[in-house]
Amino acid sequence: MLSKPATLLLGIIYEKPLNAYEITKLLDYMNIKWWFNVADSTVYTTLKNLEKRGLLEGTIEKIGNMPDRTIYSLTEKGRDELKETIKESILQFSFDTNIFTIAAFVMDILEEEEKKKLLKKRLDILQSYLTGISKQNNAVWKQEVPDFHVANLERMTDIVQAEISGTKRLLCVIKEGKINNEE
Repeated sequence: MLSKPATLLLGIIYEKPLNAYEITKLLDYMNIKWWFNVADSTVYTTLKNLEKRGLLEGTIEKIGNMPDRTIYSLTEKGRDELKETIKESILQFSFDTNIFTIAAFVMDILEEEEKKKLLKKRLDILQSYLTGISKQNNAVWKQEVPDFHVANLERMTDIVQAEISGTKRLLCVIKEGKINNEE
């Protein structure tokens, strides 16, 4: 499975070949730093590592008197690895919500039916997490543990419920082509 920065970068490059500078500017423009801060140095290092692994191919381009620049595009191996990482990220739950956020951000590379199937499975996984957490949240347990533990369990419940809501929203976009909170 790819790292979060690698998944994000491959997803961006999947759309169109770019150089490292263009990617850093695009990340700034998209304000991704507010939910996942990727330093410029991480972009450059990650691109080089992905190229070494054969997931990206860099082509040197010379424009006028400007320094050479490397334009990165995905290899077939890179496309396959990205798709596999997206699938795995959708089907796992982590309280580090950036894993799923990045997968959702780039999941348009998957076919519509595959996205629906994966998101429906994710809903089942999230519902089982919610059921498990709910079993712990009872009057006896609340009396035996410090209030801080109770508050933390409720925070965890809030996160899972937010993930359920967000996953349903993504499913609605796939089904209807727009956001609809009625499901």
